[in-house]
Amino acid sequence: MGGRIFGTDGVRGLANRDLTAELAVDLSVAAAHVLGEVGAFADRRPTAVVARDPRASGEFLEAAVVAGLASAGVDVHRLGVVPTPGAAYLTAALDADLGVMISASHNAMPDNGIKFLARGGLKLDDELEDQIEQRLQEPWERPIGADVGRVGDSHSGVAAYVAHLVETVPHRLDGLKVVLDCANGAAYEVGPDTFRELGAQVVTIHAEPDGLNINDGCGSTHLQDLQAAVVEHGADAGFAFDGDADRCLAVDAAGEIVDGDQILALLALAARDAGRLAGDTVVATVMSNLGFRHAMEAAGITVVSTAVGDRYVLEAMRAGGFSLGGEQSGHVIMADHATTGDGVLTALHVAARMAATDSPLAELASIMDRLPQVLVNVPDVDKTKVESEPVLQGEIAIAESRLGDRGRVLLRPSGTEPLVRVMVEAPTADEAAQVADHLASVVRRTLGLD
Repeated sequence: MGGRIFGTDGVRGLANRDLTAELAVDLSVAAAHVLGEVGAFADRRPTAVVARDPRASGEFLEAAVVAGLASAGVDVHRLGVVPTPGAAYLTAALDADLGVMISASHNAMPDNGIKFLARGGLKLDDELEDQIEQRLQEPWERPIGADVGRVGDSHSGVAAYVAHLVETVPHRLDGLKVVLDCANGAAYEVGPDTFRELGAQVVTIHAEPDGLNINDGCGSTHLQDLQAAVVEHGADAGFAFDGDADRCLAVDAAGEIVDGDQILALLALAARDAGRLAGDTVVATVMSNLGFRHAMEAAGITVVSTAVGDRYVLEAMRAGGFSLGGEQSGHVIMADHATTGDGVLTALHVAARMAATDSPLAELASIMDRLPQVLVNVPDVDKTKVESEPVLQGEIAIAESRLGDRGRVLLRPSGTEPLVRVMVEAPTADEAAQVADHLASVVRRTLGLD
């Protein structure tokens, strides 16, 4: 893995090629040392919880992480297969000094990742991640005898997390019929269990993980099966999670998709009505639909914008003391109940809003008109030249002037790939596509690719 090992969401790559057992051991040892030195462990024996999603490579990576931590003198509680937000919750609930989640989220099965969580279930900041990276493979004095870490299994973790989720829901779900697409991932037990506990009738699809089928044509990145199942079963709504269940998208009774912006909008109104929307403010990324912003403005709710990425949403929420934020992808953070995005939590609160208002999901989602949005990726460009190229900036200004308040233009370099994303929103899909294609051609021409 070239460059900085840590990305925007931990260390991620092709399992057993980029992300090896050896690297997993080294990262775990380095994390134990760094967190110990910053005082996270004080003068007591440190503890850690380790969780994973169901993908096959998680089995050997879990073994490597556990071995690394125990060899560094950390006592380890294995949680088994638990969603990422469940690992964050249990890190805090079990008073652990460190949490580790092994998952590549919505990525395909061959990938995997390692994410470290600090005390309280909080993501590590960039500075701590850099320190961990700098300490890889350094010489160290290994504990021996009774000083090595001990390893045990925490069999009650999933039940404790389910109980926590149930306690957060303000209204029971009796009478609601829902379909849950569990992506053959980490929510295959937690999702159905929580909905049934709250009285909903539940139909599950893609809830039989075998280690190889995670995210395979299912979950929040592939909604076709969920759309069909909701209509087939006459359900009130459907909810799709991704592999580690930190995000959620929805489908209404007619099989129409309800995206993250619509979910965030209806949850913002629900929180405001309950007097629980801190500062009457919601945090969203620059990719949120203009229709979302218009709807929030009409409701008297302020929108704080951030760069794309849940960590930036979370940083803005903490800085401003805000309680709700999220992304168009369905990564919603409800800070009153969680330290990270939680797909099952999100789905439960959407369903609770339906039950409390006796309203269909389509009606709740209609509070915002989603403008047609076209995204064109321009690959193999020098991202550093995009913002300084005068011809390109001039064309952007012309497009923005023509659209006025009817739409918007956003060009941004990808944070993970050598490409530029051209996003255009306009009153019609044709107009959005026309503007996006034109600007994409300008990007290619001005950067010498045509």
